[in-house]
Amino acid sequence: MASPPLTKILEAALLAAGEPLPLERLQELFPEAERPSRAELRQALAELAEQLAGRSIELKEVASGYRLQVRREFSPWVSRLWEERPTRYSRALLETLAVIAYRQPVTRAEIEEIRGVSIGTPIIRTLQEREWIRVVGHRDVPGRPAMYGTTKQFLDYFNLKSLSELPTLLELRSLDDHPELDLRFPEEGARAAPQDDDERT
Repeated sequence: MASPPLTKILEAALLAAGEPLPLERLQELFPEAERPSRAELRQALAELAEQLAGRSIELKEVASGYRLQVRREFSPWVSRLWEERPTRYSRALLETLAVIAYRQPVTRAEIEEIRGVSIGTPIIRTLQEREWIRVVGHRDVPGRPAMYGTTKQFLDYFNLKSLSELPTLLELRSLDDHPELDLRFPEEGARAAPQDDDERT
């Protein structure tokens, strides 16, 4: 019996996986003697993406690999499959995440200086529990404070392949529904403000 086309095998595997799969993991689907090269896999994935054009699902490459996902325009209907309401995050948490994403590696004190407010411990804990940030090292200053950076899970969640795909600050500020966030360091003009409410994480 002849093997199915490579595109079909990849489609089946990505549907079954339920998570992004890197090229190395896709290669492991095949016996060593029949294992396609990375170039052959990329070509097949490109063909699969073309085959899915016009359908309700798409092939997306994110930081952790490739995945099949429902196209954004169908989310109003698909989201009703789950009864729970989507998680809503406070502005304080999202601003903290934005500072880490754009200024990493960055310490908690530096985040507070940039935002002009103290950060409640629950905000950092929530971001770590979501696996959106992690400790990437310690600043070589007294106390050796932890430095935070984003993770592959952060990129995957926001449908990004790499940090270079983040919108520029100018693009963010041009969005009417996006609160302006001053990401300059304090010596560049950040202002003091009241402390965040820890309960709004």
